[in-house]
Amino acid sequence: MKQSILLVLLVCATSLFAQDKSQITVKDSSTGSGVVLVTIHESGKTFELQCTESAPHCAAPQAGTYWMVRLPKNHGLYDCANVDLYRQAADPDSQGEMIGEYCLNEK
Repeated sequence: MKQSILLVLLVCATSLFAQDKSQITVKDSSTGSGVVLVTIHESGKTFELQCTESAPHCAAPQAGTYWMVRLPKNHGLYDCANVDLYRQAADPDSQGEMIGEYCLNEK
């Protein structure tokens, strides 16, 4: 019984994340003063991703296309809207390799 409840919760959580997944384009990234800044485009809008260079999941991705997953409120490392960035996988149903966790700021 406990296993089936856990499975249902896992499926619900996965579908919540799938709804907040979008394809983005990384335009450039830079590092300075211990902070990584990444400029992205999503649906015609420009945003900036920011992470602390010493954080466990912080990287400066190369220009290209990635998946961005918006995390639920109060989830993540930073006190802002947190997102995870993933490499685009060959399989469209797969998120691919995680690049990092960032704070999302409108530019």
